[in-house]
Amino acid sequence: MSNATTKNQTVHRVSFLDKDSLHIPILKVLQADGTTYEKAVLPLIDEKLAKRVHDTLVFTRVLDERMLGAQRQGRISFYMTCTGEEAAIVGSASALDDGDVILAQYREHAALRYRGFTTEQFMNQLFSNEKDLGKGRQMPIHYGSEALNYQTISSPLGTQIPQATGVAYGLKMKGQRNVAICYFGEGAASEGDFHAGLNMAAVLNAPTIFFCRNNGYAISTPTEEQFAGNGIASRGVGYGMHTIRVDGNDMLAVMAATQQARAFAIENNAPVLIEAMTYRLGAHSSSDDPSGYRSKEEEAKWQQHDPVKRFKLWLLNKGWLTEAEDAALYEKYREEVLAAVKVAEQLPVPHLDELIEDVLDEPTPILKQQLKALKQHVKKYPKSYPKSAGRL
Repeated sequence: MSNATTKNQTVHRVSFLDKDSLHIPILKVLQADGTTYEKAVLPLIDEKLAKRVHDTLVFTRVLDERMLGAQRQGRISFYMTCTGEEAAIVGSASALDDGDVILAQYREHAALRYRGFTTEQFMNQLFSNEKDLGKGRQMPIHYGSEALNYQTISSPLGTQIPQATGVAYGLKMKGQRNVAICYFGEGAASEGDFHAGLNMAAVLNAPTIFFCRNNGYAISTPTEEQFAGNGIASRGVGYGMHTIRVDGNDMLAVMAATQQARAFAIENNAPVLIEAMTYRLGAHSSSDDPSGYRSKEEEAKWQQHDPVKRFKLWLLNKGWLTEAEDAALYEKYREEVLAAVKVAEQLPVPHLDELIEDVLDEPTPILKQQLKALKQHVKKYPKSYPKSAGRL
């Protein structure tokens, strides 16, 4: 008899369970005015960590503001903001060890910044120039950094979920006391990769933190049109893993949940699911117009739960920050980002020869033939390609 069977309670009359049978509380620590709830237990955080978190929040807000503007000016082709979801991302990233591997979706650049990605590195990727770590092969905001244990982002939705299980299982097999954390939205949880990844992690006992940013919309599809169940957290329980739901706009709640999730995952070689209830204040991407599927009144309501403002108020209450220091930091990063934009957009694109590098130790004859044909094509139709493509 299996363990699952022995744990079941026996009944002798028909008794169905419904979606309300599983009560999932939501963890809250920090209130909107910057004070904590009376009985709340704070995460492990000191002034140094708090200031690093705040620095990351300010940079991310400035980066999003500047680069969305740059996209509107035609200087980059595409952009996605983290606005409104910063506490979910930075709160969780700050609870990790640098050896933990991050597998992001596409809105977690704040986690990469927390890890140490420089302003110059952000600009080089966004402009796909010769200094881009990805050698210009990805769309803007599809970051990756081997040095910072941040795996390269893929556009196809949900692919990182089963990959995270594989990464975590590999860490376990090597005997490393680290986890893989996988970020995704509630829309991605409708993909088959989600179910395969979670089930595999639970069965293989892989130390994975599955972090769902439930921001209410899968692009334009609201949650009530995505699923009828009790959010995403109920699925974690269904797959037999430790699960928690948190206020995703509450920095301290997210941090506390992730700290304990990481500790549990490592000590027990087991996965954990965190569902962070948050809201995307900006558009889905620079190609999206949210006015077509949500109201200004709804947006204004969520503005009152701005995670950056809430954490700032907590810092002010603690005496770890002043209004003047906060304003100076915003001004510093506005100048820094603008200066970096002007440099990065002037750099040439990677050399065309680099297009077939880094995949195979020695490019195959077919790849070399394709590259030769591409060069001939570019030379034949030079007006159809930017001048920078002439680096043949």
